[in-house]
Amino acid sequence: MTKGFEIVLAVPMECQSCVDSVSSALSKVQGINQFKVDLEANLVTTEGTIPPSTIVKAIQSTGRDAIIRGTGKPNTAAVCILESFDKKDWNQPVKGLARIVSVSPTDLFVDLTVNGLPKGTYYPSIRQSGNLSEGALSTGALFYQLQPVEVETPATYSTTINALGASVVDNDGKSNLFSGQSFLHANLSIDDLIGRSVVLSKLKDEVSPDSLCGVIARSAGVWENDKQICSCSGKTVWQERADALSKGISV
Repeated sequence: MTKGFEIVLAVPMECQSCVDSVSSALSKVQGINQFKVDLEANLVTTEGTIPPSTIVKAIQSTGRDAIIRGTGKPNTAAVCILESFDKKDWNQPVKGLARIVSVSPTDLFVDLTVNGLPKGTYYPSIRQSGNLSEGALSTGALFYQLQPVEVETPATYSTTINALGASVVDNDGKSNLFSGQSFLHANLSIDDLIGRSVVLSKLKDEVSPDSLCGVIARSAGVWENDKQICSCSGKTVWQERADALSKGISV
């Protein structure tokens, strides 16, 4: 049986009606074992075995946004922003996000979300190095191969089968660019990954020059990040959220 993990999210709520709306949305999501909605603190805590991005989308379906404030126990979570180093993408380089959470010393899950990609099959892998001086081409040899991700037209509803089921991909209906989400398993620990890179390539056994890539960094476990204002920028978490959305990071 797959072990569950805890997720804490900041959610703007004003009254009991907000609590009821969020609670109703979460109660319909399979894979959530239990949840708590705290109106006073504007926090939602869940425990289960589904991707953090799925919980964000469930809350967003109520008309509210959600920011992930912590995942898993201390020192068991990491994050990687996937960017394009192609010159044509300089105005909008961010194309994806990988949230990584460990459920045991040798088991972790990668919640991979991509946006604005042509349809097709993409091959995510973890590379030996976090050197991005030449984009994906300088990330070194293969460290760990993850399962391929299908990004297809919504008419076919292509799925990626993985340890916890399937994911459905879709597009915005306005272009030939699509988005997708997959929940992938790896027999690794978080300590194995920090400072390495995630690469998403169109080629099965090698890195292509137009591959997406990013460096893996530690992220907060539950209750390790309660800041409301960033000490670096002076912006509130919701102002930072707006900046992230403008760069294509939606979950």
